[in-house]
Amino acid sequence: MMPEISLNVLDVAQNSVRARASLISISVRADTGQDTLTIVIEDNGCGMSEEQAARVVDPFFTTRTTRKVGLGVPFFKLAAESTGGRFSIRSTPGAGTVVTAVFILSHIDRMPLGDMVSTIHTLITMNTGIDFLYTFCLDERQFVLDTREFREVLGDIPFDAPEISSYIKEYLTENEREVLQGTIL
Repeated sequence: MMPEISLNVLDVAQNSVRARASLISISVRADTGQDTLTIVIEDNGCGMSEEQAARVVDPFFTTRTTRKVGLGVPFFKLAAESTGGRFSIRSTPGAGTVVTAVFILSHIDRMPLGDMVSTIHTLITMNTGIDFLYTFCLDERQFVLDTREFREVLGDIPFDAPEISSYIKEYLTENEREVLQGTIL
């Protein structure tokens, strides 16, 4: 298994990149009242058939030709379910995929959330042709980063330009800190 949830998010989001998505939405919502941490990764990529969606949780199934196993989704599922949470995949060919993992927040086996700032920053700056909608919530506090809004302001300046990349990292860091207010997920 991966040592932190953010690495699972990175792996699953990379599946969305490979699925030729033009928009990937990532939502991280911690609800202390419900004792849940819910991660939703949604894309508008090529989607999967019902059979593929059912098989994607099998570590010995992958659509990639470079290797014979695909461990990212099975590990994400195992991580959520090992806390008493749940996991689901919904997909429609030609329309995209939604992966949802719900963790029991206080469960002793829940991995730490990890470095979501670096995960989202990496996804945005390494996939400059894809838009990302990132929502980060802790109870009633939240922030949203929508790269489509950044594109309107920046025009043709790419997200991987050093000054833009630095700004995105600072934006993510400051807003996450404001939402968490010292809480460690």
